[in-house]
Amino acid sequence: MVIEINFDGIVGPSHNYAGLSFGNLAATAHAGQVSHPRAAAVQGLAKMRANLALGLTQGVLLPHRRPDHDWLAALSVHYEEAPPLLQAQAMSASPMWAANAATVSPAPDTADGRCHLSVANLMTMAHRSHEWPETLAQLRLAFADPGFAVHDPVPAPFGDEGAANHMRLAAAHDAPGVEIFVYALGGGRFPARQHREASAAIARAHRLDPARVLFVEQSEEAVAAGAFHNDVVAVANANVLFAHERAFADRERVHADLRRLLPEVEIVEVAERDVSLADAIASYLFNAQLVTTNDGPTLIVPSECRRNAAVSRWLDGHMAGNGPIRRVETVDVTQSMANGGGPACLRLRVVADPATIDPRFLVDAARLDAIESVVRAEWPEAIDPAMLGDAALLRSIASARRRLLEVMGLAELI
Repeated sequence: MVIEINFDGIVGPSHNYAGLSFGNLAATAHAGQVSHPRAAAVQGLAKMRANLALGLTQGVLLPHRRPDHDWLAALSVHYEEAPPLLQAQAMSASPMWAANAATVSPAPDTADGRCHLSVANLMTMAHRSHEWPETLAQLRLAFADPGFAVHDPVPAPFGDEGAANHMRLAAAHDAPGVEIFVYALGGGRFPARQHREASAAIARAHRLDPARVLFVEQSEEAVAAGAFHNDVVAVANANVLFAHERAFADRERVHADLRRLLPEVEIVEVAERDVSLADAIASYLFNAQLVTTNDGPTLIVPSECRRNAAVSRWLDGHMAGNGPIRRVETVDVTQSMANGGGPACLRLRVVADPATIDPRFLVDAARLDAIESVVRAEWPEAIDPAMLGDAALLRSIASARRRLLEVMGLAELI
């Protein structure tokens, strides 16, 4: 049975606010503040519990080794001797945002009938560029079944940021879909993270039907406003596209192509006059999880959406009407939001048969209880970025991750 599974990144014990992500306005605005890794991880686990309560199937991806000594060794420096910026880049907990782990094409879309995953190279930002080897190791373990094909990253200099710039629309999860690769052009004040060449390479590797693939340019206005990934201004699930009016450079063409390729498509567009691009990005309205529940299409939004008057008003108005989105759920992921990642950033969506996935990467309530017990006992309560060179902190971070992997039966990832 092919269904949608959300794999959330467990917030790692090194979660901190070093402000490393240029163009991510939330991350840079909170640079230098004290983070709370334990609270961040518990918030993420609560979101997973809420997904289970909605009847969704839930998976996890694990924190990476931090600091990344192998990456520093490639730069010919030990952590203790590295300058503060390199220390922060080696300590980043950014693998928690699993939407950047890979791009996923389900089996109904591919010529060989396998589910394809291409690990993202994340080459635009130094602190993320060294994630892919550990991500690839986890993906190859979780998706070792012959029904999957897990690919190496697209080579430099073509930047690829994974599912955060990829959407899929289909009449049903097990039906052939339309895959949308969203890219940005350079030249603005913020770097273009997703290159069209990378998206094209992934479409070829995944053996997608070119007639059912769209390459869509993100609007320069959206990027300049802080939409560093497409999933800050648009999200899709099943036959519903939910997007801001100014998400795409040529919205009319996008809408026309979708209606041609998928007549069942429902396009929910939020007008600038109702919710400004600035409010959409500040609240992360579109960095929501759009999922299918028994009540129909359901939007899982961060609590910041209810604290923004324009966004909250739009949500209430849509729910009062007869729009495609039938339910709105609110989750508290404040710690992640302060570093620039909402509910959608925290998850990688995979459409597959759960029976073909390594069960150690799937969770139920009891398994989440076990994870949370480790988090509450082992995760640091607070990290000031000035502490990143502290030897005791490094030991506690390594010990916490090791304990989690032992409890989850994934010691081979230690």
